[in-house]
Amino acid sequence: MREMPLSRAFTWLEPGPVVLVTTRDRAGRANVMTITWTMVRGFDARFALTTGAWNHSWTALCETMECVLAVPGADLLDQVVGVGTCSGTEVDKFARFGLTARPARHVAAPLIAEALANIECRVEEIVPRLDLVLLQGLAAWENPDRPDRRLLHAVGDGTFTADGAGFDRREAMRNRLPGGL
Repeated sequence: MREMPLSRAFTWLEPGPVVLVTTRDRAGRANVMTITWTMVRGFDARFALTTGAWNHSWTALCETMECVLAVPGADLLDQVVGVGTCSGTEVDKFARFGLTARPARHVAAPLIAEALANIECRVEEIVPRLDLVLLQGLAAWENPDRPDRRLLHAVGDGTFTADGAGFDRREAMRNRLPGGL
């Protein structure tokens, strides 16, 4: 992984990819969950995700008020589905799905070495009636050596899509958006 500008972290989440969210509880146990609903709240590395008390990671998220958003490539589809279909109360998901936990700089929750990008976050607020967790990014990391750069998107019925061809319109957008792309 190499550090990237935190102001560019939104570029990993703007397309709405499936995200793996890591936590570490007060006893020191790391866990990972699959989240298919995230949102960029601004160019200043503010994000949101939805989850709730039904999820094993919820307690760690509420107690520690921190997490890591890890963006998997399409080649990790089977791990993403596996992580999302079992509980951390019964399974060490890092071991079962061959994910490598790496230390983060600002939070106790681990980075995932196999991810395309990792964003360390502090929880700003939890809105229980909406099952909404508001996050502030603290540091962002990208892995330029990952061979599969495609992002996964959940359709919502058990099927997924992956990004295809990209289109470069940076010149047309330069200085027209906050941050100047």
